[in-house]
Amino acid sequence: MCSIMSYCGSGAAFDEFKKGFDRTISRGPDDSKIIDTGKGLLGFHRLSIMGLAPSGMQPFELDGSYVVCNGELYGFEKQKKELIEKGYIFKSESDCEILLPLYREYGTKMFDMLDAEFACIIYDGETKEYIAARDPIGIRPLYYGYDFQGVILFASEAKNLVGLTDKIMPFPPGHYYRDGKFICYSDIAGVETICRDDLETACKHIREKLVAGVEKRLVADAKVGFLLSGGLDSSLVCAIAAQKSKSPIKTFAIGMSEDAIDLKYAKQVADYISSDHTEIYMTPNEVITTLDKLIQLLGTYDITTIRASMGMYLICKAIHEQTDIRVLLTGEISDELFGYKYTDFAPSAEAFQKEAQKRIRELHMYDVLRADRCISVNSLEARVPFGDLDFVKYIMALDPEMKLNRYGKGKYLLRHAFEGGGYLPDEILWREKAAFSDAVGHSMVDYLKEYAEKQYSDGEFGVACKKYEYSTPFTKESLLYREIFEKYYPGQAEMVVDFWMPNKSWEGCDVNDPSARVLSNYGDSGK
Repeated sequence: MCSIMSYCGSGAAFDEFKKGFDRTISRGPDDSKIIDTGKGLLGFHRLSIMGLAPSGMQPFELDGSYVVCNGELYGFEKQKKELIEKGYIFKSESDCEILLPLYREYGTKMFDMLDAEFACIIYDGETKEYIAARDPIGIRPLYYGYDFQGVILFASEAKNLVGLTDKIMPFPPGHYYRDGKFICYSDIAGVETICRDDLETACKHIREKLVAGVEKRLVADAKVGFLLSGGLDSSLVCAIAAQKSKSPIKTFAIGMSEDAIDLKYAKQVADYISSDHTEIYMTPNEVITTLDKLIQLLGTYDITTIRASMGMYLICKAIHEQTDIRVLLTGEISDELFGYKYTDFAPSAEAFQKEAQKRIRELHMYDVLRADRCISVNSLEARVPFGDLDFVKYIMALDPEMKLNRYGKGKYLLRHAFEGGGYLPDEILWREKAAFSDAVGHSMVDYLKEYAEKQYSDGEFGVACKKYEYSTPFTKESLLYREIFEKYYPGQAEMVVDFWMPNKSWEGCDVNDPSARVLSNYGDSGK
């Protein structure tokens, strides 16, 4: 990961800008620079992943224009070759150096040409204006706000902007900003034409596209590792990578020592794919003492996100402290595409598709945010194969009738796609899903709920909840998280659209806890 920030106007208070920007120096600890464009400030904290030499340091400059980018541009070599043929000269091996030449050639049309996870800010030296953009899923973070003179600021994280603006909001994925407007260049959840591929054809494409998505994310000049929960999604990512790698991949799993469901399955997968596997254990004390810091680094009060972040943050902390790995591949975004336990209750294919579109469009505030913050705060980079643009577009376009759970097994298409080929043992490939926050140990969530119960009497809970009209807390756990959030991000609750919960309008989904454990179809999940 890297960190980027800009003040897009004259008269910037440099010291205040730097103070805000340095709150995310852990995203890019290798080098830092802030430049004055003549009409504002651009800042960059570097984590060296592609093009490790000093020449890869940003901002990049081209004839008075500048760019900072937190991103990975896959297949950039082809575009770079074409730009060289047009006469452009490059000084580094960094993928992001192609952005200014692309902008000069294609303007804002360039953003839809990128196969990338990115957030970038461009200062156009000719027009004296700023352009910012974010990838279609929002895998790389970007936030914005206006200062008290009406000047817009952009930054990688909300914490950069606290105190510099009275309202911080996430930059909408798949959009670029120009001339005071946010313009959509890609609605990846939208579908113009439904794909009518039959089951076997669809599964063949799913396999091929996911394999390609993993393979392109193995390319890095820094060392690569893998988060392995033992669930279907991360296990598939690791299994594909193991087949594509010449030496054993390095996998990492975490759990509570007493009841971590997935540690045993992660070990089974690791043995099967012959990975170099490390197990990390959490303690009840760590869970409670980490909570305040976790909510500060996440910038959310969402229950699901916080629960699921606990294990992810602690495993990434251990990887940072104990290894020289800089890049981590993860299994996020599969659920939104293929279904959760609660989407088994979808009343129709149309409702399933509508829910999937909502989840993909909001993902940057939840699971994607979790992965980014937990990984980046530990000076690591996240790569998300299930978020591959070609893969997501194909799954979203598939006939939703095919994606409904009519097979007696959730995520049937994904499981069937990888039958044969020796990727995973059947007991992993066909095992029922357990939520990540449950899979690291049911006791972890129970410790958090028990701790929250002790913080408030019933009377205190009722009074405290009334303070919050937006996303009103509805359990003592949600109130505790909200009050910690407000300590670090006062008045910024609208950064999160709502609580990540099952669709309460569906029969069987009107529950008061986001864990799949409370659903009637949880069954053998997580055993």
